[in-house]
Amino acid sequence: MRSNEIRDLFLSFFESKNHKIFPSSSLVPDDPTLLFTAAGMVQFKPIFLGEKRPDYKRATTVQKCLRTTDIERVGKTARHLTFFEMLGNFSFGDYFKEDAIKWAWEFVTKQLKLPLDKLYTTIYEEDDEAHSIWRDVIGLSEDRIFRLGEDNFWSAGPTGPCGPSSEIMYDLGPDFGCGKEGCTVGCDCDRYLEIWNLVFMQFNRDENGNLIPLPKKNIDTGAGLERIARIMQGVKSNFETDVLYPIVSKVAEIAGVVYGVNPERDVSVKIIADHTRAVAFIISDGVLPSNEGRGYVLRRLLRRAVLHARLLGIEHMFIEKVIEAVVDTMKDTYPELVANKAFILRIAGNEERRFTDTLKQGLGILDQAIAQAKSEGRSSLAGDFVFRLYDTYGFPLELTIEIAEDHDLQVDEETFQNLMEEQRERARASWAGERELRHQEVYQEVNEEFGTAEFVGYEVDETLATVKAIIKNNVVVTDASEGDRVEIFLDKTPFYAEKGGQVGDKGTIATDTGRIVVEDTQEPLENVYIHIGRVASGKIHIDQQAKASVEVERRQSIRRNHTATHLLQWALRLVLGEHVKQAGSLVDADHLRFDLTHFAPITKEQLRKIEELVNSKIFKNEQVRTFITSYEFARETGAIALFDQKYGEFVRLVEVGNFSKELCGGTHVSNTSEIGLFKITSESSIGANTRRIEAVTNGAALKYLYNEEDAIKEAASLLKTEPSKVAEKITSLLQTIKSQEQQIESLRKKVAKEEIEELISEARQLNGAKIIINEVEVADMNALRSYADLLRERAGTSALLLASTTDGKVMLIAAATSDMVKAGFNAGDLIKKVAPLVGGGGGGRPDLAQAGGKKPEGIPKAFEEAWKEIQAMLKKK
Repeated sequence: MRSNEIRDLFLSFFESKNHKIFPSSSLVPDDPTLLFTAAGMVQFKPIFLGEKRPDYKRATTVQKCLRTTDIERVGKTARHLTFFEMLGNFSFGDYFKEDAIKWAWEFVTKQLKLPLDKLYTTIYEEDDEAHSIWRDVIGLSEDRIFRLGEDNFWSAGPTGPCGPSSEIMYDLGPDFGCGKEGCTVGCDCDRYLEIWNLVFMQFNRDENGNLIPLPKKNIDTGAGLERIARIMQGVKSNFETDVLYPIVSKVAEIAGVVYGVNPERDVSVKIIADHTRAVAFIISDGVLPSNEGRGYVLRRLLRRAVLHARLLGIEHMFIEKVIEAVVDTMKDTYPELVANKAFILRIAGNEERRFTDTLKQGLGILDQAIAQAKSEGRSSLAGDFVFRLYDTYGFPLELTIEIAEDHDLQVDEETFQNLMEEQRERARASWAGERELRHQEVYQEVNEEFGTAEFVGYEVDETLATVKAIIKNNVVVTDASEGDRVEIFLDKTPFYAEKGGQVGDKGTIATDTGRIVVEDTQEPLENVYIHIGRVASGKIHIDQQAKASVEVERRQSIRRNHTATHLLQWALRLVLGEHVKQAGSLVDADHLRFDLTHFAPITKEQLRKIEELVNSKIFKNEQVRTFITSYEFARETGAIALFDQKYGEFVRLVEVGNFSKELCGGTHVSNTSEIGLFKITSESSIGANTRRIEAVTNGAALKYLYNEEDAIKEAASLLKTEPSKVAEKITSLLQTIKSQEQQIESLRKKVAKEEIEELISEARQLNGAKIIINEVEVADMNALRSYADLLRERAGTSALLLASTTDGKVMLIAAATSDMVKAGFNAGDLIKKVAPLVGGGGGGRPDLAQAGGKKPEGIPKAFEEAWKEIQAMLKKK
């Protein structure tokens, strides 16, 4: 039975049991607590939690899933995969254990017709109810029911719905077992294969690990498609089923190996097939390679595939060919792979090329380190070196270990891991430093004493409030005087606190007795707004009435820039593609900055198109609406939310016209015409697959354009031409300069040739060789090396030391012909000897070495020492 038939049979079976069929959801879940969709129940999690009340009580799906918890076992066992398909049926407060068990048993025995003597079941050790159903209702004998521990208590992640489970196991026979005495259900070998897990969802595990009973009991089941296909197709592993074997075959073909002959090679073949399939699906769902989150998982999978390709002897680019096989194999069930094929190939191919360059660099450095370790008689590579190799070049630890083992060397993994942890601590400390406010106990004290504040800044820029707390030097005080640095907590505020990329408001807080200039606003705890500033005049007391006033002009500039950021994201997705996602932002009064996921530099044509789209919406005076709604409704309407941002049941939705919807807590204009004008000022890379756009709006945009215009007019004046002809004039001048530079270079070579002949004629003679020690005039070290090369070529058997001075700095180069090196000359040793005399240092090979220094007055002494050293070298030999 082919996989397509299994999928159809499963869905139609549960449809006949009144289940509603749903398509697979994305691998990228609509849940900030999860990196990837790891189970069929993920798309129904709000229902299990009672947050959503659907008009159906039963559902069934074939869900694409991704798990990397067992990544090290992939390829080494017959059953482990990173990407897989899960067949699932779900009950939301409807049927429970008995029907779930009965229907699962009916499907495997009646629909799939699996032999009864091959089937076993497991239950959670404390689940007597499930035990009774299997024994008394299904009729299984006691020796086919196994009570197990925590492995039979299932959850989709560290938090969320969970409950006891019962598994249906299939006995593949002793040939697949470990051979140990007492091998039975529960053994970790490949003999007893779990094909279906029935989860009796009764609890929700909160962030503190507490199990809270769900409002209604639910059912969540998951059966592995690849595992069932393996049994139904009579093959030895998941990798030989019809959903994986064509991919495995393509990898073997590219590697020039025969699958199934060499177990060690087969592991690499299977890893490449599995990981590439996962990579294709992850990219198709909009994830790009990066160094964190989902992008890091994608990058790790792709790089592991490349590493195992190298182990198979594949030195050329290969990933795109394997992806072609993935698309061809899976396209009928997942047509989105065909629609996104060009995008998938481009992203994966670019990442493979980048990593290949990394490997080349790293391998060269690693080879030198291995050679040095052996020459010094060491048995291992230092952990700090391995860490630098990883940190600087991205060279994977596992590859370093593998290559080191090939040379009978070990790796100091303990030091490596310690350095990795130190790096993580630095990152955490950096983050903590930026968010120091969040960790100071004084804010907890304010919160416990005075509660939270009411934010009214969406409606007004000024309000009357009461001074509830004054913080000075991290201590709550009753008053503050002129000149004091303070943090003020009010019971009500119009000041927006820094959040979501938008900077905090500035302004003033004034009472009858004093005035505070607010320089920043922060929110260290939820709804605890802290106004940071100084007492500009008078004295401030707690419990005073105060007028809190936001700096209106600055606030309006921030509003313009924040709404413009939403327009920019809309335009970016339109021009570059739906894969674009926000990777960071900054909105302040002067400009806006938007970081986005994208795999290539944005062309000037694309930037122009993006600008035109944004400005077209500004000029159309589109209405901007903000309102509070349920998170579920907002997401159903297509609103964009940020990954890693945890949202509550209700959210603030910002809607621009009928084209942009984002969950956002920031301040915005009421219509787009208030933005005035939008101008992109820069576009750059800030990391692999991450770009940064900076832009200005309104008056700042006009000022930017005026500055550009002034610069062009100034250039036109200097060039004595019209502003419209500046580029033409510069092109003409560059051609003239290039022609003159060629003439100068020709004259320089002519002069150099004459100088070289003169230097050769002045050379000292030693054992039939010419020894040239002299000072020359050149522009840089490259020119000095060229000089040395010409001298060696023209002089024949020779050794030399040349010096040159530029801007008070000394350049030295020592060189020799190959026969002089054989005679005992060593340029590297010579440079080390004389470089300190000019206040510098250097080194190099026996035939060529260089150095720099900062003491030109030391050149004569260096020349004297060089002549002595050269004589000594040639005498020794």
